[in-house]
Amino acid sequence: MPPKFDPNEIKVVYLRCTGGEVGATSALAPKIGPLGLSPKKVGDDIAKATGDWKGLRITIQLTIQNRQAQIQVVPSASALVIKALKEPPRDRKKQKNIKHTGSITFDEVLSIARQMRHRSLARELSGTVKEILGTAQSIGCNIDGKHPHSVIEEINDGRVECPAVSVAITVYCTDLPCIVYKVTHISLYFQQE
Repeated sequence: MPPKFDPNEIKVVYLRCTGGEVGATSALAPKIGPLGLSPKKVGDDIAKATGDWKGLRITIQLTIQNRQAQIQVVPSASALVIKALKEPPRDRKKQKNIKHTGSITFDEVLSIARQMRHRSLARELSGTVKEILGTAQSIGCNIDGKHPHSVIEEINDGRVECPAVSVAITVYCTDLPCIVYKVTHISLYFQQE
């Protein structure tokens, strides 16, 4: 006998889909059917929630609680770079092997790196910027008219400066003396009141 249905239990399902399109219900059914959801209804909700990413392959996160699905887009670095190119949406069935030959600014690369910072394994923001530049190189676009690898070399040489990310958290304690503790790029300050 199967276990009882718990309405407070939260299940998280990750799916790859094309933005703005209703996916095949045959692909959705094995993943969300056992959770008591209708694949056709969820497919329509996914198409509505991913309308901004029309024609791009993206990952979505379905958070399911009490037979209600909340859809959240989890964009990859390549999807963010292609979206920054501002190319018109294409029909993926008619046009194959698309070349993305546009150019984006270094400020757009920095904003993409800040969005992807929590998923990056780099210690500093400059490492995340280099990851995004590598993605731009594999896509085939340029950064301010220059090849992405030359921008990576400029960052390594120090000719291009990446801003440092620092987060200051202030904690007021009554029992501790004033301590300053620094961990890579996060500074914590403890002050005695």
